[in-house]
Amino acid sequence: MSMEVKVPAVGESISSGILSVWHKKDGEHVASGDLLFTLETDKVSTEVTAAESGLLRLQAAEGDEVKIGQTVAVIEPAEAPAQAPEKAPSKAKKSEPAAKAPAKEISPPVKPVEATPPPAPAKPAEGRQTRKKLSPLRRKIATQLVMAQHNAAILTTFNECDMTSVMQLRKEMQEEFTKKHSVKLGFMSFFIKATVDALKAVPSINARMDGEELVVNHYFDIGVAVGTDRGLMVPVVRDCDAKSFAEIESDLSNYAVRAREGKVAIEDLQGGVFSISNGGVYGSLLSTPILNPPQSGILGMHKIQERPIAVDGKVLIRPMMYLALSYDHRVVDGKEAVTFLIRVKDCIENPARLLLGT
Repeated sequence: MSMEVKVPAVGESISSGILSVWHKKDGEHVASGDLLFTLETDKVSTEVTAAESGLLRLQAAEGDEVKIGQTVAVIEPAEAPAQAPEKAPSKAKKSEPAAKAPAKEISPPVKPVEATPPPAPAKPAEGRQTRKKLSPLRRKIATQLVMAQHNAAILTTFNECDMTSVMQLRKEMQEEFTKKHSVKLGFMSFFIKATVDALKAVPSINARMDGEELVVNHYFDIGVAVGTDRGLMVPVVRDCDAKSFAEIESDLSNYAVRAREGKVAIEDLQGGVFSISNGGVYGSLLSTPILNPPQSGILGMHKIQERPIAVDGKVLIRPMMYLALSYDHRVVDGKEAVTFLIRVKDCIENPARLLLGT
């Protein structure tokens, strides 16, 4: 009896998705557990495998928008085809092509006046423009960004921090840290810890608007923006106030791998109270990050660049990073935003504060 292959439920709020890739061809024999297709939604990608073995008969094409529960293929009962043993090529056949290979002809040299003109550049197969449908994730990102601009009073304040102490600390501890925890000590864990410290110092930024009410959060789940080929994702690192640097780095490493493979779950993207975006990994020197609704704040990290600065009356070259805090002015006053950013700066420039909790 044939078995229907249906689009699985991938979340309460998701009713459809795009069948982005068939990993098996129509009429191909599949075994139980084989990867059949990838479903792309506005939040995550889901890989669907075969529950039984048999011949696959497709009922939907790549790029089709399919509904949850829709039948996209059937698997007909059939035995796996027997594989014929490979025959070793005979020595006679191996030597035959060599015997028949024609001798190379030597072309006469071309005189300068007889030089062949260069071939005309090949015309592109497509026209001057291409048009393709936006993926569900890209549509969702676009909607979220526009909604953030329309539904919040976004303002951005800037500062800069000297990365000397953090860079020196990482250099001194990296080998021992990596050996002990099997993960590298990065900059992001320092900024997450600094953000938690600043949120505790300025609780109004750990809040959000809900209609005519203000909801103040008393936990510290921080979203970290991760760029992928499919678009930007913001998985959430939970309980950052209670986690060690090693635990945070391990979570970040795990999310980075899963995001690139399209295996981040919907639950991983929900519930954050604040976000951090690091444009510095792409070379950005300064930017104004956009809020991740319904959050009231987002911290923008940027490229570390050596610049001359004044230190105790002397001009020194230091590795500097610009910081940007975008916030919802309906919830956060300017003084609070500046206080928050200065607290982050102080934590980064004095990382002992993070280690000692002072």
